[in-house]
Amino acid sequence: MKNDDLDKLLINIGKIIRKLREEEDISQLTLGNDVGLSANQIGRIERAEGNPTVKSLFGIAKHYNIDISDFFKDPATIEAKK
Repeated sequence: MKNDDLDKLLINIGKIIRKLREEEDISQLTLGNDVGLSANQIGRIERAEGNPTVKSLFGIAKHYNIDISDFFKDPATIEAKK
């Protein structure tokens, strides 16, 4: 995987998380508290400023009742199943 591909993947993951969080109308702090991360960590993931851990993605996926593989799909197609 080239760095450009990784960057695009991280950007898409961030877009998905931001989209889900905004649809739920909660803050980064609230999501972070719900999944065991800080608001800063949620913000960094949403801005694609680092590699989220599998554990982080798993917790966020569980919060939104989606499959962890959904983070690797087109952000426009993802919806929470709450």
